[in-house]
Amino acid sequence: MEVVIRSTPDEVASTVADIVEHYVRGGPTTLGLATGSSPLGTYRELVRRHRHDGLDFSSARAFLLDEYVGLPKDHEQSYSSVIRSEFVDRVNIDPDRVDYLDGQAEDLAREAARYDAAIAAAGGVDVQLLGIGTNGHLGFNEPGSALTSRTRVKTLTEQTRLDNARFFGRVDDVPRHVLTQGLGTIGEAGHLVLVAAGEGKADVVAAAVEGPLTAFCPASVIQLHRHTTVVLDEAAAHHLALADYSRYALRHKPTWQRF
Repeated sequence: MEVVIRSTPDEVASTVADIVEHYVRGGPTTLGLATGSSPLGTYRELVRRHRHDGLDFSSARAFLLDEYVGLPKDHEQSYSSVIRSEFVDRVNIDPDRVDYLDGQAEDLAREAARYDAAIAAAGGVDVQLLGIGTNGHLGFNEPGSALTSRTRVKTLTEQTRLDNARFFGRVDDVPRHVLTQGLGTIGEAGHLVLVAAGEGKADVVAAAVEGPLTAFCPASVIQLHRHTTVVLDEAAAHHLALADYSRYALRHKPTWQRF
């Protein structure tokens, strides 16, 4: 695991965009796209690079990390709608090569199985963007989720619903259930990139990166992954015991070891 600490959220977004650009410029790439506030700066930077630097997404495809159950795809807070407005519709990725979980599927279990099969048929996700919830959830794998879980329906905690109420206006409008890639599904991606900024994430980042591997903090499963990059601003890194070592290691990183 590599922990990269940047001074500001803008520098965090630029660093994560560098990683994504590295894959996209290297040839056909399958992206794993997360929603929530953490990756928004990265999407804006990638859009800027597409428009001003010619970053070409035409050979990319993508899979979304999760979706609310019951929301229509065109609801402004459905994750399919958010990712289209923030990223997909603003670059030249083929919309038909972006796969979304259908939160209105008649058979949610079948939809979850279809999604895992579609990821496998695409050859897996090359680089998966991730945020982290204040209770340690990864995707919408809430505390107590099996570390080997597959894509499935999950019930949101009240804390997660409260955290997301700012997007809906009131907590009563936040759905109670979601479809989410499981921790086992997420772990099959080639490269995990977890993004966090702000003092409010400092405790949970420390738990995920340096705490015990436990279902109580689902994001701690990243400790098992063969290729994980955690990109933080100074505030989110504030409680890391090994923050100074992470800065030292980054300064002395071999030139051939880019990402």
